[in-house]
Amino acid sequence: MLVTRQGCHLCDEALGELRSLGVEPELRDVDEDEGLHALYDWRVPVVLVGGRVVAEGRIDRDRLSQALPAV
Repeated sequence: MLVTRQGCHLCDEALGELRSLGVEPELRDVDEDEGLHALYDWRVPVVLVGGRVVAEGRIDRDRLSQALPAV
C-alpha cells in the first residue's frame, strides 16, 4: 500500500519507483482516512507491506527494492 496525498511530488516519485519495480500498489489518500491521517500525516509518502512501514518520505529505490517481497 502507498499512503499518499494530492499534490505531493514525493508521493508521485514513490509511485513511479514502485511501478518501475513492477509493483502496482493500492493507493490510500492520507487526507481521506482519519486513521491514516493520525499515523502518517506528515510522513507521506509511506509504503506499507503487510501492514508494516518499509519506506517513507524521500524513497530510496535500493532500500525499497530490498524491502519489497519478490514479485
